[in-house]
Amino acid sequence: MDVVVLGEPLVEFSADHALPEAQTFHLSFSGDALNASVAAAAQGVRVALVTRVGTDEFGERLIRFADGHGVDSRWMVRGEGSTGAYAIGADPSGERAFVYLRHGSAASRMNLQDVDRSPVTTARVVLLSGVTAAISGSCAEAVRHAAKSASGRIVYDPNFRARLTTARDAVSVLRDIAPHASLVKISCPGDSGPLLELTDPYEVARACLDLGAAAVAVTLGENGALLAEGDGEPVLIPAFRAELIVDQTGAGDVLAGTACAFLARGSSPADAVRAGMAASAISLSGRGGTGRQATPQEIENLLR
Repeated sequence: MDVVVLGEPLVEFSADHALPEAQTFHLSFSGDALNASVAAAAQGVRVALVTRVGTDEFGERLIRFADGHGVDSRWMVRGEGSTGAYAIGADPSGERAFVYLRHGSAASRMNLQDVDRSPVTTARVVLLSGVTAAISGSCAEAVRHAAKSASGRIVYDPNFRARLTTARDAVSVLRDIAPHASLVKISCPGDSGPLLELTDPYEVARACLDLGAAAVAVTLGENGALLAEGDGEPVLIPAFRAELIVDQTGAGDVLAGTACAFLARGSSPADAVRAGMAASAISLSGRGGTGRQATPQEIENLLR
């Protein structure tokens, strides 16, 4: 595999209004792992999603959805527990509220064995997430195990969610994964504030490098991203202008997944992050985390 993603795909119920007032919801499929997997597969690389889904109808539909978007579903194991879900009120401003329905889900039962029977050890790039580590103790162990087992590049996105975990636990995972990471993608101030108590992007980059990461992409929303590698001078990568903003859900996941695809093809971290940012800008025109995927040609056009 070129890219392997470990995490939980979710059934998504999205509304055009804030959740307290919403009456009508649109059914789709999302979750950070699925968003990233679909984004990577859209670039034509071989992608596998390692997870568990329930034996319910939603689990079956998630597998079909992954297959339909070019994601290898052989490691989407069906078993005990329900398929996870969440509700979201779509808001172009980015101030979104999530309600998770994933306690005791099938994916929360992932463990070391799921990693060992997957292509994690042989993949060119493995994408790991703080969300995956947050949904259960066994998932946190699986994330750490995957980081140690992989022979290819590790990309780590802390993706902090206060409703899922504490800052203290999230920092613990970051510290354990960073020494194995070829690239840490961390949002500032969304992740960096609660996890590192830092909001200056240069300080955030240095802190992650000091934790052992080979490269760090500090994402800054409309201000672009700061890329730092080793002792080199950090480079500010400007953001791409979005032609239309419908929903910002999953934009960071699209960035991560697309960057993984480019890294798997041999791109430098800087080029991979630029491609990810282009794909992320394009994704804003769709609803939900998987509603709009950039084609390779669209990314190439923006990168010119």
